Amino acid sequence: MRHLWLVLALWGAVHPMYWFVTFLRENGWDFGAMIDAWYVNASTTGLTWDLTIAAVVLTLWIIAEVAVRRNVVALLAIPATFCIGVSCGLPLYLYFRSRPV
Repeated sequence: MRHLWLVLALWGAVHPMYWFVTFLRENGWDFGAMIDAWYVNASTTGLTWDLTIAAVVLTLWIIAEVAVRRNVVALLAIPATFCIGVSCGLPLYLYFRSRPV
């Protein structure tokens, strides 16, 4: 399973980033326009909040487990979550968590 987590983390980084870069190329690298697009209607606003809440919960889970397991490298999943997305951060954390102890 450990290798599968890493593959999913890479997919979760590359696939969303393709769409982010595509949007930014079309809109002149205006990050404000991308953030505005996250709230263009009730559906995208709901999805944005869903992913934000999931990212906060994942962050709290990572911090709580790092405090117990002392697997500090797993903290790298937090910036991956907020800079790329939960689709990268969660499998990356599971990759770090599944290392042999």
